[in-house]
Amino acid sequence: MTKDFGRPPLAATNQELVERRLKELRDSGGVQETLRIEWRGKPIQVEVIDMPVNSLYYNPGTHRIRAQRSHDPVLDRGLDEDAFSDDSQDYLHHLLRALPSDPSKRDPDFDALLESLRDFKQNEPGLITRDGILVNGNTRRAALKDLAEPDIRVGVLPTSCTWDDINRVELALQLRKDHRRDYSYINRLLAIEEQLSLGRTHADIAREFRTTARACEQDQWILTTLRDLVERSRTGGAQLRLLDFEDHQEKLKELHRRWVKESASSQEKADLMKESRLTAIILGFSKTDVRLIEPDFKSRYLDNRLPEAVRSQVPAAPAATVAIPGLNRTVRAADPKVAEARALTDSVLRVKAVEAAGENASLEQVAEAAKTITAVKAAVEEALEPAGKDARVRKRKQAAPDRIVDACHDLEQCVTDLVLSRASRSLDEEIFDEAVLKLRESLGKLAVEAARSIKEPGDGVIWLLDATQREERA
Repeated sequence: MTKDFGRPPLAATNQELVERRLKELRDSGGVQETLRIEWRGKPIQVEVIDMPVNSLYYNPGTHRIRAQRSHDPVLDRGLDEDAFSDDSQDYLHHLLRALPSDPSKRDPDFDALLESLRDFKQNEPGLITRDGILVNGNTRRAALKDLAEPDIRVGVLPTSCTWDDINRVELALQLRKDHRRDYSYINRLLAIEEQLSLGRTHADIAREFRTTARACEQDQWILTTLRDLVERSRTGGAQLRLLDFEDHQEKLKELHRRWVKESASSQEKADLMKESRLTAIILGFSKTDVRLIEPDFKSRYLDNRLPEAVRSQVPAAPAATVAIPGLNRTVRAADPKVAEARALTDSVLRVKAVEAAGENASLEQVAEAAKTITAVKAAVEEALEPAGKDARVRKRKQAAPDRIVDACHDLEQCVTDLVLSRASRSLDEEIFDEAVLKLRESLGKLAVEAARSIKEPGDGVIWLLDATQREERA
């Protein structure tokens, strides 16, 4: 069930004003503006009216800033206790204007929205309940409030609206790919998790969010991994937050694809690779650097480069077997290499948490954490150099991606040649058409072999398969 935040203080006043303006709209005659929404599984048209900006309330349950609420734990608790108090609404106003990955900074996208509203006014209506709670248009209301605009155009939901309805309508309007300003990555993960907790299947959620069931399963795996990292980062009063991983979307997706592929042959190698890549992601290495990390990265390249002070903080590997109490028997323990890799990741997580703790940690602790992070990052950077050389050797044995890159360069040159030939009218159109047909045939063959060879396709291969399948159906 969706959390019920209750009714705001001006609920009765807003209801009376909404009813009065709806009546005025109907009595005026003429063409009325409406907004089409999905309501309890069916499309309906709701009437659009003007409402005072300062009379409305931000939705405390909006998915747009769900992860960012943890930026200030005290105000976050205040939102749960009294979502419509001045302090809670001011906190929501701040978060709606803040950068998703760092709520202490202002979001340039919000400033762009503000300038657009200043120059072109409001193009799309928002959506409210009759109590005056914004279901859609929270960010627009924040911008209009900053611009001191008196009114905002909003559609009005039916009288029987509940918090479950608010949640579902917001998701239907806001989380689709055609929306102008997408939710942040972590907030999208949380929204999908919420839908799973309501008993919906991956297939249902995929249809709702215009994605695939496989992508929803990937999102679920990533969020579970991030929650585990947050818990492992706890040290004293410091702890990382989900929003600290906001900028690592593509690296996490690649990690999942590679983990699935590696798990098919060896779970231990998959976990080794996962922990080593997570260490690099936490330290802020680029996607191309993280891609160089294989299961043997830590033992082959990193261990002998780690400073002694860091190695001494990582506990020794556990025993190879574990006794079962009362049975006088032993079973094989987890791979000690995986345990060591996990311990290193835990160490990096904890020092990152201290570094990010700010006033919640002493200056000595923050300085020591920064020193450790610098040392580990330098060791990883140094280890990546030989790992990269070995990767280039392996890549020469797998030339297929290079062939596609070369073909792309040729196609780009072809575009230039077409422009030049248009100016001089020198293009042989029949020969060009034959070449394009040959390209279509080659892409079809490439799609067939890619489907046979790649078990966990990325965005590029998915596009290729979809394009060729549409061509076959045409």
